[in-house]
Amino acid sequence: MRKGRARRTLRLLTGALLMAALPACQIAMPGSQTQTDDDFRLAVPRQPSGNSKALRDYYARVLDDHLTRGLLRQDGGGPDTVFSADDLARNFEKIAFYDEYARGAGLKKASATAGALGRWRRPVRVTVEFGDRVPLDQRLRDKATVQSYTARLSRVTGHPISMTSAGGRGNFHVLFMGEDDRAHAVTRIKQLEPGIHDATLDVVRNLSRSDYCLVIAFSSPGNDDEYVSAIALIRDENPGILRKACIHEEIAQGLGLTNDSPRARPSIFNDDDEFALLTTHDEMLLAMLYDNRLSIGISAEQARPIVRQMAREQLGATN
Repeated sequence: MRKGRARRTLRLLTGALLMAALPACQIAMPGSQTQTDDDFRLAVPRQPSGNSKALRDYYARVLDDHLTRGLLRQDGGGPDTVFSADDLARNFEKIAFYDEYARGAGLKKASATAGALGRWRRPVRVTVEFGDRVPLDQRLRDKATVQSYTARLSRVTGHPISMTSAGGRGNFHVLFMGEDDRAHAVTRIKQLEPGIHDATLDVVRNLSRSDYCLVIAFSSPGNDDEYVSAIALIRDENPGILRKACIHEEIAQGLGLTNDSPRARPSIFNDDDEFALLTTHDEMLLAMLYDNRLSIGISAEQARPIVRQMAREQLGATN
């Protein structure tokens, strides 16, 4: 089995092409209706195709393999994952100031040069939408998971982050769609972000089975480092804790922690899949990201002494 799950974090410079996401209630998808609370009660999912069933079986085998090897931990870290303030500061710089992929260039790797700090200034309003084949009970579980997680993220960051209905004016859209919804997903993403680059849409069109989920973050026309919207795509074929792991990482990365580091531990921002869910270490990273002592657009060099002080404070050091 593949060692780590593939999660993509694409950060885009949209400039003047950026348009506000249209309210979901005003957009009708071909062959389906936009989800509202009533749709949760009325939806009658269609049966998945053979390709989707095969993918679901594959992810089930991946999950079994990971659990057998002691991966996808849900304990948040413990005595075996002690980290220092220096570790935390180093991990923050690597994860918050470096991009995994070049902006607007699909899956082209970013340069090894540190960028500026990016995050949200405006409140984050999260919506969830589902493909036609997602069963009702799964929709309700996913919605509850996202609801609980957004409340946790708001507490950790001190930033306003909350769920809103699909008919509300959301700016962070979480799409649960499977292999049979591929065309639907591309169309929906284009409706939400008409100025999206073709190279980014190609990532969605050409997802391989090693791509479990992804998030795309969009910047302000007037500030490349200010996030104004995001779209996460989570494959419906993901089972159990793999599905929840995608929710945790993609929403957190869509808040501004865009990179992974092999040295980050205990952390979900590490491709080794040791941890499935947001850890105590990761909560500290998010708290530092949204600390008012750091400003949007600050450089890694300018931030370094502030980050070191914040890391000491997070771990209870007095000086």
